[in-house]
Amino acid sequence: MRALCRLSDIAPGTSRGFPPAPGGFTGLFALRRGETALVYVNSCPHLGAPLNWQPDDFLSPDGSVVVCATHGATFDPATGLCLSGPCRGAALEAVPVRLEEGVIFVPEDAGL
Repeated sequence: MRALCRLSDIAPGTSRGFPPAPGGFTGLFALRRGETALVYVNSCPHLGAPLNWQPDDFLSPDGSVVVCATHGATFDPATGLCLSGPCRGAALEAVPVRLEEGVIFVPEDAGL
């Protein structure tokens, strides 16, 4: 397992991006939801492009959906399902998360 960060490093209702694992090409992003986090591969199912406009900027202004910077597709933060856009019905790749003593851990190969 690989440590991403402490849960407290992500403000509630916000997101944070992470670079690829050593030897990897695709980063990850985490969404803070209360006392837990959801983690997804930072790759749009439509084109494979990173989702964020700027570092740590994955959510709509109101925080209700994940937004793809390339073409504006929107995704349900809880499930990763595409709600609108050219990849409607596809989903973000979810990453298993383990939370231990306030630290977010993901598999070593997540995002490879």
